[in-house]
Parts: sequence; C-alpha cells; structure tokens
Amino acid sequence: MKKLFASFALAAVVAPVWAVTQTVTLSVPGMLCSTCPITVKKAISKVEGVSKVDVTFETREAVVTFDDAKTSVQKLTKATGDAGYPSSVKN
Repeated sequence: MKKLFASFALAAVVAPVWAVTQTVTLSVPGMLCSTCPITVKKAISKVEGVSKVDVTFETREAVVTFDDAKTSVQKLTKATGDAGYPSSVKN
C-alpha cells in the first residue's frame, strides 16, 4: 500500500513537468501606429499561461512565450483579434 501511495505522489509531482513552454512569433499587420503594440501586449498578457510578451511596432510582430498546458496559439490569435488586431503565426 505504501508503494502505491508513493507512486501516486510521484506522479502528482512529475505531471506538471509534462507541460512545455513554447515561444511563437505572431504577425500583427494591423498595428498602424506606435501605440498599437500597447493594446496588443495587454490583450496577449491577459491570456492564462502567457509568461512573456514582446511586441515590436517596426516589424509588426509579437513574440509570445506561453505554457502549452494552459493556452494555445489559437487562444493567442483570438486575443489579438478580439482587441482589433488580427494575427497569425509567422512562418
């Protein structure tokens, strides 16, 4: 019984390790002025699981680091679109 409990305890500790931090670059062509990145950054930052956002007006890009167990690229692009700035993954 102790071994079974130990196995469950170990699984509970190891399970969060399965989540992977990912970084994606989004193209946000609708940013037309130097204040647009502020809105885009705020919108992406509100998505659960996002740990870092860098938005650059000159390249019209957002580089986002996120926990893929908590969010997805689709949720990130939805957040920018809902804020008025449709985005897509940059290839």
